[in-house]
Amino acid sequence: MKIENIGLIGLGKHGVRYARHICEDFPGLRLHAISRRDAAQLTSDEAQWGARGFVDYRALIAEGGCDALIAVVPPFLHLDIVQRATDAGLPLLLEKPAAANWDDALAMAGCVAGRIMVAQTLRYNEVVRALRERIAEVGEVSSISLTQRFEPSTLEWLDDPQRSGAGIALHTGVHSFDLLRYFTGREAVRVTAQVSRQLTRETEDGCAATVEMEGGLLATVSLARTTRGRTGHIEIAGREAALTGDHVFNCAYLVRGRERTPIEVGKAIPTVREIVGDFVECLEGDRPFPISLADGLAAIAVSDACLRSAQSGAVADVYRLEGVAGGR
Repeated sequence: MKIENIGLIGLGKHGVRYARHICEDFPGLRLHAISRRDAAQLTSDEAQWGARGFVDYRALIAEGGCDALIAVVPPFLHLDIVQRATDAGLPLLLEKPAAANWDDALAMAGCVAGRIMVAQTLRYNEVVRALRERIAEVGEVSSISLTQRFEPSTLEWLDDPQRSGAGIALHTGVHSFDLLRYFTGREAVRVTAQVSRQLTRETEDGCAATVEMEGGLLATVSLARTTRGRTGHIEIAGREAALTGDHVFNCAYLVRGRERTPIEVGKAIPTVREIVGDFVECLEGDRPFPISLADGLAAIAVSDACLRSAQSGAVADVYRLEGVAGGR
């Protein structure tokens, strides 16, 4: 299947990253059609990108003449886009989080046979890749700790639960919850979590969760969008050794006893560029996507359990999509 004409739904700050990579890094691709709701801005975008513009993404899907789609929009739109792309037989690269909430995830379950890849871009980070390649050296994994700290968002819609679905437990949490599965191959079973609102009004900007994985493995995930100090700590401990690193500062180490040995990590790369390339290569090579819709929905299930636990003050089971959870 030859992929040439890309339709891009959403041209906000993150959508523009996709547009630039498509136009600058992939000579065989063409940004053929674009969609955004601001009609006045769309006119200048058409001139800038040389693409056919649509105010309504539904018209782009139906009439855009695209070989594949990329959606970079608030998650309340994801269910409709997934269903329409599946009905149209168009491959779709869907920005995370895959769904706005568990109800949408359940509705999306009927689309898992479609050609849909979820952009869990942190899997393409060089530190994440280096740690996963060395994970056998720690022996049987006994604990995992993941943290993410970064600045408050300037996106107004992120604090509107009708459009965002939730706050950091969803939008950033899905990165960490996906990595738990990516590193261990195990599913989450139960979650205990607390959330906080420090700078936001309607959605949480802090989350601390303990996630019980299959086999009794305990993982901790701590998230905050309240600081100018951006970090991304990863620690994977096993019976024989531990791996640590920071995906923001592009460093990784193997720890045995009190000795810490640096792990060679490649130069930091644009993860959006990498995931676009993988998406197209899988389509043209007729290969399964490395991150399926089922994988994306499995991360939504853990985020949903975090929010239910925080609301109830009790342990929450992680729901499963029948025949879908795990995405393997």
